[in-house]
Parts: sequence; structure tokens; C-alpha cells
Amino acid sequence: MESLRHAKVVPVLRRADGAEAEAVARTLLDAGLPVVELTANTPDWAGALGRLRSSYPRAVLGVGTVCTEDDARAARAAGADFLVSPWPVPEVRAYATAHGLPLCEGGFTPGEIAAAARYGIAKLFPAHAVGPSYLKSVKAVLPAGSQVMPTGGIKLADVPAWLAAGAIAVGIGSDLDRLPQLWHELGAA
Repeated sequence: MESLRHAKVVPVLRRADGAEAEAVARTLLDAGLPVVELTANTPDWAGALGRLRSSYPRAVLGVGTVCTEDDARAARAAGADFLVSPWPVPEVRAYATAHGLPLCEGGFTPGEIAAAARYGIAKLFPAHAVGPSYLKSVKAVLPAGSQVMPTGGIKLADVPAWLAAGAIAVGIGSDLDRLPQLWHELGAA
């Protein structure tokens, strides 16, 4: 999870098919970003992830939208370094814990975020519905050391505000062509 803190931004690749997601991931990894997340609702995501793992053994590769134990099992088999679920999924949490896979579990309310943070990094989703001031308020009442990664509808220009509000990293699914530039501007390189 330290890799997410260092990266500051996590490209979330939800695409029409695995080949397209893989091509975008390769472009981002070649540009120097150390982490990418493919989503489990992208056709052939596991094949794309396996090929990326072979080509980029040092990259931090995650799988998002993990909603079943089967998704978690396939992600691990393909070489995922971490899992992301949009809401609490007990069987995914149990699988991740049993196999030592870091988990970013989704939540929206302060209670859901606090519960998710106990298992790793809480994913504030959908973050666009509330904004950075919401995260700042929630972080003020979370146990010390709680880590939150907002994602869902965040614009690239808003990343610095989310980081200033206390996000460990920010999940971004759009404006990915400008992401390498922002990543360097944030001093993550």
C-alpha cells in the first residue's frame, strides 16, 4: 500500500476490452507511473493483467470492481498486487486476508469508511458526489492512521485538492492522457 501513497494517483482502467485496457496501461507504465488498476468488469481483464505482469514485473498492478471471490481468485492468479471493491464484500475481504492481498474496500458514509479502513485503505466511492471537503471532515473523526483513497468521477484537475484533504492517493478513470504530466508535477516521479 506504500506504493499507492508514493504514486498519489491510481489510473483506473475500465475499458471496452482487455486489449484496450492493456494498451492504456502500457502507455502509463512506460511513462513512469508505477501503478495501474484494471477493473474486473472489463472483458478479458485477467488476460491483460497476466500479460502486464510478465512485461512489468516491478509495476504495482491492481484489480478493481472485485465483487466476488471468483474475481479475487482470478486477480491473484493473474498477478494482482492489490484488490479494490466498490462496497464491502465479505468473501472478497476473507480471500484477500487469507492470501495477504491488500484490499481497498469501498464505503461512502463515515461509518462505512471507518470500517473499510480497518482492513486496509478505504475507498471513498463515489467521491464526485461529495468533494474534498467531505473527505477532510470524515478524516477528522477517523482513527489515527486511517487511509482513504477517493475514486469515482474525479477530474484530474481536482487531484491536488483531494490530496490536500488527506487522501492517500486518488483513483482516476478519465483524462488519462494528461496523467503522466500531473504525476510528475506532484513530485511523485
